[in-house]
Amino acid sequence: MPLSPTESQRYLRHLQLPEVGVAGQEKLRAARVLVVGAGGLGCPILQYLAAAGVGTLGIVDADTVALSNLQRQILYGPDDVGQPKAACAAHALARLNPLVSCEVHAVRADLHTVRALVPAYDLVIDGSDNFPTRYLLNDACALFDKPLVSGAIYRFEGQVSVFNYQGGPTYRCLFPTPPGPDEAPDCNATGVLGVLPGLIGCVQATEALKVLLGIGEVLSGRLWVLDTLSFQSRTLKFRRREEQAAITLDTANKADYAELCHAAPARLSPGSLREMLAGPHAPLLLDVREPAEYAAGHLPGALLLPLSELPNRATELPEGPLVVYCQRGGRSARAAALLREELGRAGVQELAGGYEAWLAI
Repeated sequence: MPLSPTESQRYLRHLQLPEVGVAGQEKLRAARVLVVGAGGLGCPILQYLAAAGVGTLGIVDADTVALSNLQRQILYGPDDVGQPKAACAAHALARLNPLVSCEVHAVRADLHTVRALVPAYDLVIDGSDNFPTRYLLNDACALFDKPLVSGAIYRFEGQVSVFNYQGGPTYRCLFPTPPGPDEAPDCNATGVLGVLPGLIGCVQATEALKVLLGIGEVLSGRLWVLDTLSFQSRTLKFRRREEQAAITLDTANKADYAELCHAAPARLSPGSLREMLAGPHAPLLLDVREPAEYAAGHLPGALLLPLSELPNRATELPEGPLVVYCQRGGRSARAAALLREELGRAGVQELAGGYEAWLAI
C-alpha cells in the first residue's frame, strides 16, 4: 500500500533523505519492534520510533509508574503515578502518532513470555535495568535469530551495542557470564543523571532505525560508551565467539536468569497491607533500603535492615509473619527470595511497588 497523503506529509523529512525515501518509510511502516522496558531507556526509544513511523511497537513492562520515575521517564506525568507503565506509554504514543499501532504486554520478561513474544517481532530492543533480563533477551534472540539493540546506563555513563545482527557477535560474546550478586549495581539504590537515559535511548532508537532500513554502519561488534561528565565517548571492538554465540534459551544455564523464572512471590498491595496493619495480627515490617532512605520516610514501626546486611543479620529478625519493602520493589524481591529460599523462612511477603506505592494511596 503506498503512503497516504497524511503519511507523506508527516514523514516528509524522512522522504527527503535518499537513504530513506518512500521505500524506506514503507519498510518502517511494515516493521514490528519489541521494546522490553518502558522506563528510562524505553521512553525515548518508544517516543522516537513512534515519531519515525515504525508501524507496530510491542511494549513489555509489568511495572507501574512511580513518582521517582518522572525525573527521567519522559512519557509519563503526575497523573500516571500508580498506573501500568505499558498502558500509559501506549496512550502517550497514540497521542504522538495515531498511525502507529502499540501492542501492550503488561508482563515480566521471563522464559515463558520471551518465547511467545520474540518470534512475533522483527527486532528486539533491550531497555531493561538488570543483567538477568539482558541474558534472557540475548538467548531468546539467538534462538529465534532476531537482532538485539542493547543499552545500559549507570550513574553518569551509558553504553550501546547491537547483538546478533547478520551473523555478528551476541551479548555473550562480549559478556560470557553474568556478574555475581555482589558485583552487579542495584539500579533501585543507585542514582542516575536524568538526561542520561534520554541520550542512550536515542542512540538505541537510531541503531534500530539503521537496522530496519539497512543503512549505515550498525554498532555490531562494537560497544559505544559515553561518559557524560567529560562528554567523551569511546568505541570498543569485540568479535564473535562461536562457543558463546551458540548459547540460546534451549542451551543456556537457566541460573543466569533464575530470578526471572520462578513463580511470582506473594505480594501485597498497599491497601491490603493497611488492612493487615489495622488488624489484631499485624506483621513485622522490614525495610531493606539504605539508612538515608529510611530517614527520609518509612512505614510506621518498620525495622531497618539494609539488603546488603541481610545475609549476616537475618537471625536477628523476630519470628512471625514478615512484610518486606524497599523504595519500589526491586530490593525487596531479592530480600524475600533470600529469606525464603536460602534461609528457609516462612510467612514472607512483599509490598508491591514499595514505599512509593504506599505513599501514592
